[in-house]
Amino acid sequence: MDKVRMGIIGMGNIGKYHADYLGNKKVNRCELVAVCDPVAPLESYKPLKTFTDGEALIKSGAVDAVIIATPHFQHTTLGIAALNAGVHVMVEKPISSHKADAGRLIAAHARNPNVIFAGMFQLRTEPRYLKIQQLIQNGELGEIVRINWINTDWYRTEAYYASGGWRATWKGEGGGLLLNQCLHNLDVMQWLVGMPKRVRGFCQFGRFHQIEVEDNVTACLEWANGATGVFASSTGEAPGTNRFEIVGTMGKLVMENNRLTFTRNEADMLKFSQAAKQGFVKPDVWNIEIPFENAVGPHAIMVQNFVNAILDPASAGLIAPGEDGIHSVELANVMVYSSLIGETVELPMDGAAWEKKLNQLIAESKIEKKVMKVETADFVASFRR
Repeated sequence: MDKVRMGIIGMGNIGKYHADYLGNKKVNRCELVAVCDPVAPLESYKPLKTFTDGEALIKSGAVDAVIIATPHFQHTTLGIAALNAGVHVMVEKPISSHKADAGRLIAAHARNPNVIFAGMFQLRTEPRYLKIQQLIQNGELGEIVRINWINTDWYRTEAYYASGGWRATWKGEGGGLLLNQCLHNLDVMQWLVGMPKRVRGFCQFGRFHQIEVEDNVTACLEWANGATGVFASSTGEAPGTNRFEIVGTMGKLVMENNRLTFTRNEADMLKFSQAAKQGFVKPDVWNIEIPFENAVGPHAIMVQNFVNAILDPASAGLIAPGEDGIHSVELANVMVYSSLIGETVELPMDGAAWEKKLNQLIAESKIEKKVMKVETADFVASFRR
């Protein structure tokens, strides 16, 4: 095989976006040959093959690989169907609606190890995060002691939530703000500093909107080394803030307003404290601005990496192996679960316990969604967070 025949399952906002750059040949050695959606009109995509059933596309023999861009609960079933059929699969975020389902998807890949399984976590291609990762891995920050991410500029209107019957429901998404808007941020956070060991969530459900799932979140986190942190987010707060701060013994990184700054201690703060002869002195600092450019076409970069892994499996590693997707799902789940039971939860969390609670929430749901047609918005601006 010298070219990957690609299909897209789910032609909502993000599916259309993938189709646009693939159709414009932004990914080498890849041809978009099929699209699928049960309700969206697909006439404009002809002469591509069109399907109304995802599993039918997978079994058609028309594609070598698929991008799954459907509502969340279908990610697991369609992902497993693709893996079992020998069709390479890239799953949009989240890889599953909950941890137990993510485990089932990962188990299917373990049974089909020669099939490429990738997650669409395009923030991993952004130079600002790559530079933060380099500083951490090189020891420039010293030992991490605190992580704060105030991520409250995900403002959404009632019209947004009314644009789809599956949106912001336990049955349709399995959650709200955390699974939909924040998954990329949660992925980046754990990718840079690892998974915490304890989480206490304080989620508010339908605080700002007529929905049943969380739209306002504050969570306290603790890592194995004693580092602590706060993750705060909202879809109802305007104007909102996006400030990511990582503090280590050698200084502080701050990413805000498209700037990355490093206030670097001249000496390790703990060693300085132990050696100091005065009570109110601090280490001298260097104020450094770290330049970066935004990635050009980060989604296309991810798909190119996926295609390369399919065609050159011995030489091309995945930027985001599908298995990595369980971590952000677990963080989203545990923040909500902790809030509902009113307790701190140790990680790894019990995925079966959350699945049981989620099924209860679905069964007891009384929400009646009123779906309305809304203006198509340019949602591309929300990609970089």
